[in-house]
Amino acid sequence: MPMHKSRGHQTDRRLPIGAEVLSDGKISFRVWAPKPLRVHVVLAVDSSNSSSQEELRLQEEGDGYFSLLTDRAKAGARYGFKLDHGHRILPDPASRFQPDGPAGLSQIIDSRTFPWSDANWKGVGPRGQVIYEMHLGTFTPEGTYAAAAREFAELARIGITMIEVMPVADFPGRFGWGYDGVSLFAPTRLYGRPDDFRRFVDEAHRAGLAVILDVVYNHFGNVDNYLAEFADNFQSKRYKNEWAAAINFDDANCSTVREFFEANARYWIEEFHLDGYRYDATHAVHDCSKEHILAAVNRVAREAAGDRTIYLVAENAIGEARTVKPASQGGFDMDVVWNDDFHHSARVRVTGSNAGYYSDYCGTPEELAAALKHGFIYQGQWAVWTHEPRGTPTTGLPATAFVNFIQNHDQVSNSQTGQRLHELTSPGRYRAITALWLLAPQTPMFFQGQEFAASTPFLYFADYSGDMANAVRRGRAEFLSQFPASSTPEAKRELADPCDIATMTRSRLDLSEREKHRHIYDLHIDLLKLRREDPVFRQQSSEALETAVLSADCLAVRYAGEEGAVRLVLANFGPDLHLTVLSQPLLAPPPGFNWAVLWHSNAISYGGPGIGPVETEEGWAIAGEATVILHPQPVKVA
Repeated sequence: MPMHKSRGHQTDRRLPIGAEVLSDGKISFRVWAPKPLRVHVVLAVDSSNSSSQEELRLQEEGDGYFSLLTDRAKAGARYGFKLDHGHRILPDPASRFQPDGPAGLSQIIDSRTFPWSDANWKGVGPRGQVIYEMHLGTFTPEGTYAAAAREFAELARIGITMIEVMPVADFPGRFGWGYDGVSLFAPTRLYGRPDDFRRFVDEAHRAGLAVILDVVYNHFGNVDNYLAEFADNFQSKRYKNEWAAAINFDDANCSTVREFFEANARYWIEEFHLDGYRYDATHAVHDCSKEHILAAVNRVAREAAGDRTIYLVAENAIGEARTVKPASQGGFDMDVVWNDDFHHSARVRVTGSNAGYYSDYCGTPEELAAALKHGFIYQGQWAVWTHEPRGTPTTGLPATAFVNFIQNHDQVSNSQTGQRLHELTSPGRYRAITALWLLAPQTPMFFQGQEFAASTPFLYFADYSGDMANAVRRGRAEFLSQFPASSTPEAKRELADPCDIATMTRSRLDLSEREKHRHIYDLHIDLLKLRREDPVFRQQSSEALETAVLSADCLAVRYAGEEGAVRLVLANFGPDLHLTVLSQPLLAPPPGFNWAVLWHSNAISYGGPGIGPVETEEGWAIAGEATVILHPQPVKVA
């Protein structure tokens, strides 16, 4: 683990900021505060008595840093900073834990005492992954790290390989999504203590699951954010940001801001053994530096992992292929990028609605074929919704460079009632798109509860009050008004209040629905097994597939494997299709073979009506609202 030497006192610190317990038991405080002239740390000597305090002055190092090495504090003690002659006690910008939330005192945490058991865990690579996006507060009734960890064995059993945890950097209030974090080094107290999160990761590794953390490096939250008290340079004046002030990665004093985020990237990997990150809204991380900050934090994260392999994921709403290109080519050096294009086209296909930001998609078989073959559908074409070209070319990128999904936290909540996709389409179409998605070569991602068709919604919720709460309510209503069904006076009246705790509790999963909805649960389990074990589907190669449009509703995808192995996927989202003219070469079986049904989504065990033979004397009969997989069987010689 790299050590950091501060100028004011020679200590073997791990990171350049925050309170750290050293090997000799002393506490090293270090903070970047170029705005004040003096910094004092206020120690709560007795955590049960807030009036029992001791105040110590930090030594100025230069370049805005202040530090102190002391034996007057110990692990578990609470503390804060006083700036100049002010009376307010502010939390540490690099606090490792905020027991009472972001506005309270910070707590000294000794990360070295946790008994890790994952020494043999070597991390994960880009192949063979199945991601599961999880919001810890609603995944279980308890909403804790410990409760979530009890479900690891079941998630691993059904074929999940990686947990993607929505942000845990501490944020204000009793509930929220976490994208308004203000204490980026402090795992939120809402789900447990820091060691509970470590145990969560340790137990995931024991179950064979990787854990990646959703981090927000494009803005800080607006409430309980005290950074401006310490420094003016965290915010950028060059760029605009949709959610809050942009962060300064390329203007005055940006080097120390960059160091803050590089330290954060190291911190979660080193001290929590995380397997990587999902970076929120990378298109909103603005930086004109020679080394983009995202490339820098990825470099630092990989260095921190040592001989463990980590997995780095980008969300990018505008389809920038540079996210997954090497830093040497001007890229961010991510492993994979979310593919909104696949989601949008698939959703339009099965719901028939392309209102709002779905308006640039038709949901045609041609669109879905393009996503399977090339990743992004938009690679520079004009997009009407944004009034500018969308996307960039994906030439040379493998299928494993893309994450495909048909649900995620945003897309489920971006509707009037937070309904999940299975509630917005027919059962047959939902089963059909699920099969096309899970057998595609790109990496699939589930959103929690999707695997058993959860009846609970997932709504937007954030615990604010006063003017901020009113602004959040207005903002949510304005965003949803792009969809005609959500713009009526009636719809606006019925919109769930995001600042009401009932909105959050309505979004909690009922895990007993795994059994209640056994038919759809088994569908997902069987498809994951097929993806994992079938010698053709497990290759994850977009180069080894060809597509053909059989009708306005039906797509054929032919996957080629090693030694002549082949699978033909017929995804029909419309009515029964009868083909009497079979002029598509993709439909021909290998010489000496006939096609046989390997699997289909209309099985009675999945709640479907069953299907008849595909090949008949009159041609092909492709069942409506179903996906059928054909594989070659040798021709029987009479």
